[in-house]
Amino acid sequence: MELDTGATAWMLMSASLVLLMTPGLALFYGGMVRGRSVLNMMMMSFGTMGLVGVLYVLWGWSMSYGSRSVGGVFADPFEMFGLRGVVTDEAGEFVVSDGLPTVVDVGFQATFAIITVALVSGALADRVKFGTWMVFAGVWVTLAFFPLAHMVWGGGLLSDAGPFASIATPVDFAGGTVVHINAGVAALVLALVVGRRRGFGREAARPHSLPLVMLGAALLWFGWFGFNAGSAYGADGLAGLAWVNTCTAASAGVLGWLVTEKLRDGHATSLGAASGIVAGLVAITPAAGALSPVGSIALGLVAGAASALAVGLKYRFGYDDSLDVVGVHLVSGLVGTVLIGLLATDTGLFFGGGVGQLVVQIIIAVIAIVFSGVVTLVIALVLKATMGWRIPEEDEVTGIDQTAHAERAYEGIA
Repeated sequence: MELDTGATAWMLMSASLVLLMTPGLALFYGGMVRGRSVLNMMMMSFGTMGLVGVLYVLWGWSMSYGSRSVGGVFADPFEMFGLRGVVTDEAGEFVVSDGLPTVVDVGFQATFAIITVALVSGALADRVKFGTWMVFAGVWVTLAFFPLAHMVWGGGLLSDAGPFASIATPVDFAGGTVVHINAGVAALVLALVVGRRRGFGREAARPHSLPLVMLGAALLWFGWFGFNAGSAYGADGLAGLAWVNTCTAASAGVLGWLVTEKLRDGHATSLGAASGIVAGLVAITPAAGALSPVGSIALGLVAGAASALAVGLKYRFGYDDSLDVVGVHLVSGLVGTVLIGLLATDTGLFFGGGVGQLVVQIIIAVIAIVFSGVVTLVIALVLKATMGWRIPEEDEVTGIDQTAHAERAYEGIA
């Protein structure tokens, strides 16, 4: 098949943009924690980049996109282990599919796996062993992310080739289920299993650097154009629609969050603006190719308001989701995934498409919640019984940067 150099160039750029999101996330999360924990928080993202980038080449691509599916849940990890037969064919020519070298697609998808695992770390600030986190990251990406990617994008149970497609074709353009619901549920489960930080609910744990948070949010917004527009797999009109919808929903997410803050608390905050960006981006991720720009405004407003309200639930229910992964990624991921059933221009209920799309979107969201929750719970409990999750309490008081990494981000700042 002839190589489409334009599409290849766009996908290489998109992969690079998505890869940038994980360092952006490290800044976003790092600014939100206390000064004595910032390096550990950032290391959880950078450690994920190192580990998952290797595992994806070894068996991640094969488990996600292999042809030998196991019950529609995951593909044979050994079929293309180490990208065997993926990069070049027997003649030594690069393998090309739909005008794109397959190895470029591998790179693009690897960046999705990396950012998804890194998202989960926001629930664990200040209190977990770095070694346990790294083991969790490798096991969880293997048992939770790769299978869900296969189910949704690799022709599995939740894809357009799965059983629910007889009702309506499931829509997850760039990762509402695979990335955000998956990571959000995992964050909730880990927060419950690991337990609360010392002083949770009694001592203020304010962000040590709001400028870092806002810089991280800006880099996430920039990288997200590769995340969503890149998922069109070509430099075409669909990519353009996804780009505009992504920008529009993020903008509306800021407004939704800030208005909610103003009405609830009497003031709008920089942390709220940064979080609203992410909420809008999360919500539009599964819907970027299915909505109109006006529909994206509605979606972003709802997501921003819903997540602004949801982040306070951890205090009501007593789970310590340190950096609001549940309130932002799970809640806005659900908003985006489900509201496709109402707002999709071709099949949404508000556009005369009937209830089929809404039903299917709810089904795939529920399955993603249950699958991720069960897998994460098993992994978390096994690690708790073997390696242990928590650092000693005195290390938490001293600061995990110093005790775990023998470093400090800032001299003389606690």
